[in-house]
Amino acid sequence: MSNDGTNGRRSAEWFAAEGRNGFIHRSWMRNQGFGPEVFDGRPVIGIGNSWSELTPCNAHLRDVAEAVKRGVWEAGGLPLEFPVMSLGETLMRPTTMLFRNLMAMEVEETLRANPLDGVVLLSGCDKTTPAMLMGAASVDIPALMVTGGPMLNGKFRGRDIGSGTAVWKLSEEMRAGKLTEADLREAEGCMSRSRGHCMTMGTASTMACIAEGLGMQMSGGAAIPAADSRRYALAQASGRQAVRLVEQDLRPSQILTREAFENAIRVNAALGGSTNAVVHLLALAGRVEVPLELADFDRLTAEVPVLADMMPSGRFLMEDFYYAGGLPAVMRELGDLVHRESITVTGRPIGEEIADAECYNREVIGTMSEPFMAPGAGTAVLHGTLCPDGAVIKVSAADERLLRHRGKALVFDRVEDYTAVADDPGLPVDSSTVIVVRNAGPKGYPGFPEVGNVPVPKALLEAGVEDVVRISDARMSGTGYGTCVLHVAPESAVGGPLALVRTGDVIELDVPGRRLDLCVGDDELAARREELAAEGEPADMSGRRRGWERLYTEHVMQADRGADLDFLTGGSGDKVPRHSH
Repeated sequence: MSNDGTNGRRSAEWFAAEGRNGFIHRSWMRNQGFGPEVFDGRPVIGIGNSWSELTPCNAHLRDVAEAVKRGVWEAGGLPLEFPVMSLGETLMRPTTMLFRNLMAMEVEETLRANPLDGVVLLSGCDKTTPAMLMGAASVDIPALMVTGGPMLNGKFRGRDIGSGTAVWKLSEEMRAGKLTEADLREAEGCMSRSRGHCMTMGTASTMACIAEGLGMQMSGGAAIPAADSRRYALAQASGRQAVRLVEQDLRPSQILTREAFENAIRVNAALGGSTNAVVHLLALAGRVEVPLELADFDRLTAEVPVLADMMPSGRFLMEDFYYAGGLPAVMRELGDLVHRESITVTGRPIGEEIADAECYNREVIGTMSEPFMAPGAGTAVLHGTLCPDGAVIKVSAADERLLRHRGKALVFDRVEDYTAVADDPGLPVDSSTVIVVRNAGPKGYPGFPEVGNVPVPKALLEAGVEDVVRISDARMSGTGYGTCVLHVAPESAVGGPLALVRTGDVIELDVPGRRLDLCVGDDELAARREELAAEGEPADMSGRRRGWERLYTEHVMQADRGADLDFLTGGSGDKVPRHSH
């Protein structure tokens, strides 16, 4: 670094420049009321804000940003807030996953194009967290994350209800005749009674914990409720720490090591976290060129029990989890399964961060000797003739009786085709039926939607059957539950075996054996493949797509590769671009 007062920082290329270019950059910034002293070489910290009223989970992030700014000013930096694309899981169609890579690209390009020495990433809703991490990791300037925090526990008629999970459960109760439409309307406000993201261990809470487990969020930050004043104290501390990161030149590439990813994978297993973490971690690892494979998610968690008794698999919600000790208590309980030497955004190893963590409620967070669920109850990875490149199932959310199952397939080419008949009393199903929904993968939908947990047929619900095996190349909401085999790869739209399944075929699921097989002979499958090739591309896979959707479908990789775009793997670096004037 130089001794010219700029310390060799990126922002100096803009604000310490002589002549016309320096004049342009400083002068236009001063129309916001900044005095000349802010251009004295101090660290410039960007605050990437995914705030949007179209993203309810992130609608409070402007307040969080103000707390971050206080911390940056306190530590002698210059905070500059900027907007980034926001992905609202509850409103966007066809799926926010279609846009995760676009948001990551926007973050990456914005960071590199502007006079930023470091960045604080403000996220919350499901895809905003991985997208921002992917974009920042690609540029590799000093960065840390502040997630927005979960909502307070939902309260409905004397009991706690959890976001997402209550949606599936209460709507099933209504379909079974146990609740009315008016009851469901009443539950809406009861479930979402404060600012924040889902308070179940869905994808938003899972990815917040993953960010902390990776070392990219300050220890203890993931579980603090959005409505808790300590969320803002954490944001202010994060602003101070962002300045220190720049001064120490501590970058994501030094934090996001193989050991950090192993920590995150084990954290997800211990939490009974979302299957979506698999896809996001694979994509993030690709950005920092850390070797990570789908098989690692099974191998690394063989000894990891589910410690957290959290919805959708268990009883409690994130507010309870925070009061019980949060992620630090879980990571400390994991003991030697955690790589304690992994560096975090504080500059200290994670082992030091969690050394004094305590659990205050063993009902919420169990011990290694008395866990909520035994090892192997997290996300299992399957292989077999139906999923040669892999599939996943959340064991803790499945019916134990169905983990070994053999049944006849009932096949649907589109999820809409199934939902149109799911309530038909004459639907040819019984408790052994395997419901197959295809063309819902990264290319086929397009965008890899959360439709894998299709509702149980109404006829079965009325008969008291609450779960059946469901198989798809789609994803499932982290708040969902059921015996749902997901992320089947290759997907049907690119010719994976799922495209060859016909109604009446026998499918065998063996989760303990990690197998998923289509019990049809090779000759018959070869004949079906020839028929499929002769039919050509489905109408909704034709060349009518344009813009981002076209770019996405032409370049998206399969689920076992993280569903990133093939030209976005690896990093781009933080090199200052050429002059603009």
